[in-house]
Amino acid sequence: MRNDVENTAVANTAVTNTAVDNSPAEKTSVAVLGLGAMGKALATAFLRGGHPTTIWNRSPGKGDELVAQGAVRAGTAAEAVRAAELVVVCVVDHGAVQAVLDAAADDLPGRVLVNLTSDTPERSRATAAWAEERGIDHLDGAIMVPVTAVGQPEALVFYSGPRAAYDTYETALRALGGRPAYLGEDHGLAAVYDLALLDYFYAGMSGLVHAFALAGAEGVRATDLAPYLGTITGIMPPITAYTAEHIDAGSYPGEDAPLAMMAAGAGHVLEAAEQRGLDVGVLRAVKDITDRALARGHAADGWASTVEAVRGG
Repeated sequence: MRNDVENTAVANTAVTNTAVDNSPAEKTSVAVLGLGAMGKALATAFLRGGHPTTIWNRSPGKGDELVAQGAVRAGTAAEAVRAAELVVVCVVDHGAVQAVLDAAADDLPGRVLVNLTSDTPERSRATAAWAEERGIDHLDGAIMVPVTAVGQPEALVFYSGPRAAYDTYETALRALGGRPAYLGEDHGLAAVYDLALLDYFYAGMSGLVHAFALAGAEGVRATDLAPYLGTITGIMPPITAYTAEHIDAGSYPGEDAPLAMMAAGAGHVLEAAEQRGLDVGVLRAVKDITDRALARGHAADGWASTVEAVRGG
């Protein structure tokens, strides 16, 4: 999930390189603008895929290892753009994106620009409007794996924007990961999916750390608790699918696990955490949402009914 989570999601996972297609078939020329940790990973993946790759970074002194692998270092962003058919920009935020693109705007028409910088849907659409005004084909994207997984079969990358632009360069973009997902013409969709997945991830990580703290307050080591948390992790995929189905349908069956019962359980966790002097901000928010859902008449419904409280304030 980009630099936000690159040191958590796969911190202890050894990732091996995939087999690379370096056949003599014609490859797409690529420019990578931005050589932070993710930008370097993107450029490396393109090089391993056999794509002629030009690199550029706003501050000097980066990319020597990429040049050693065959990349060409450009002196300016415009120079890098002129060398490529496909232009990929990955910098810290959309403000930095705009500064980079303004410097190369005259050379971008006739090429496809892929913005893999994470931000909000509104800023993604603003960049798309800027590109459209200048006749630039533009795709927005979001990388949903840490840098160590870029270019690997499991790497998920979202794309949104003109279908024709995506179809033209899908093969080249597959160098970045084996799970590209085209979401639709709305440039903001990649950011929507990105933020939604991060919403789930950050809330989950917060719950994980809080669980360790709660057990630790009773002298239980995190490493002793960890093997049993897999039970919860294992039931989440079917729960995710079930919850999504019922949220879309607007029905929240709760015969097996009514909200009133689960809200009571959440209350017990909150009480225990308070008694042990732990921070309970997140737990209070959970309890507040369940209480508001109960007040709306969802006591016999499932947890998915809390979406009504989330949406309605």
